[in-house]
This record gives sequence, C-alpha cells and structure tokens, in this order.
Amino acid sequence: MTEKRAVILLSGGLDSATVVAMAKADGFSCYTMSFDYGQRHRAELQAAERVAADMGVVEHKVIGLNLNGIGGSALTDSSIAVPETPGEGIPVTYVPARNTVFLSLALGWAEVLGARDIFIGVNAVDYSGYPDCRPEFVESFERMANLATKAGVEGQGFRIQAPLQMLSKADIVKTGTRLGVDYGLTVSCYQADEQGRACGKCDSCRLRAEGFAAAGVTDPTRYF
Repeated sequence: MTEKRAVILLSGGLDSATVVAMAKADGFSCYTMSFDYGQRHRAELQAAERVAADMGVVEHKVIGLNLNGIGGSALTDSSIAVPETPGEGIPVTYVPARNTVFLSLALGWAEVLGARDIFIGVNAVDYSGYPDCRPEFVESFERMANLATKAGVEGQGFRIQAPLQMLSKADIVKTGTRLGVDYGLTVSCYQADEQGRACGKCDSCRLRAEGFAAAGVTDPTRYF
C-alpha cells in the first residue's frame, strides 16, 4: 500500500496540534512545518517541537523568515501593542500575507516529498477575523497550487485540507481530546513569555479559554 504523506502547518498552538492528530487518525504520515518569522511569541516554536515529538511525526522542519522586516502587525512589530479587548474589523494581530507565505512553502515541501495533501488549522467560526482564514482563501490557494506546480500540471494535484474550518473552538477541543492531544504542550498566547506562559488577556487567550470552558474540558494553560 502506498504511503499517504501530508505536510501540516504546525504553529504549536491548540488548533494546529489538533490538525496533526486528525491527519494521523486519517492514516497520513505526517511532516510538520513551523516558521520562525520574527514573531513576538517565539515560545510557540518550542511548543511545536514538543507537539511534533509527542505525536511521532516523521519529520519536523522549522523555516526561518523575516516577516518582521516588513512589520505591519502587533505580532512582528514590538512598537505595536497586542490588544487586550476585542475591537472592530481585522485586528492588528493580523500578519500581512502570513498564511499565503506559509502555505506556499508547505506546497514546495509537499512537492519535494511527493505529498498530495497540505493541512492548515485555519478556522472561520471562533477566530479573530483574519482574511486568510476564510474558506474562499483556502479554495483559491488550492486552485493556485495546482496551476503553479509541476505536480499539479502533470495531474498529481494537491488538496489543501482545513478540517477545523467550520468547527467551534469547543468542538476543536473535544475532537483533540478524543484523539489524545496533550494540550498542555501547546502555546496559543500572542505574547507568551519565554517559558510559554500565557497573558490571559489577548484575543487568542480569550478564544482558547472560552473553548475549553464550553467543551467542559480542563484548561492546562499556564499563565504569568
């Protein structure tokens, strides 16, 4: 039987850890990819390493980028404060073109590996309103992937899988818990300290806490 390979974007947060577990449960050999892109919450990189090791992925790759070189986001520019209350419109924690860049690099690795599936943990229900988390974005990227690659042109097309797209945060927590995800290994906070402890105030912390509460699952998050 031919091995089913998948490249999975693994940030080290709750959502992406759940996606790895879902891909494994679907019989994929998992290759995970994280990005050191100049983010202020670099503790998520150590979390990604922990999750990858705990889940026994085939290979975990960390790619260095310099998105802080263009700035424009509270996550990559230390002069912009991370908001602690929800605001109107797209928040300043949006990183310009981040998912487009990340998926492009995952696409390149997938083509090298002979993987046909790329997983991303974007969500369009309980999320911060980022434009690159919407179903339209995922569908458009998949079309582009199959136009822009040798594999796609030769009929070995790619699938961009976003299995969390229409799940609430509570449903994501329930799914991961059922699949044995150790959420104590993950870091979601936009301004986590070096030990991975969360602020408990940012949008990501709020969504995470609400998800665990609604799921009736104990939240293992450590706070500073």
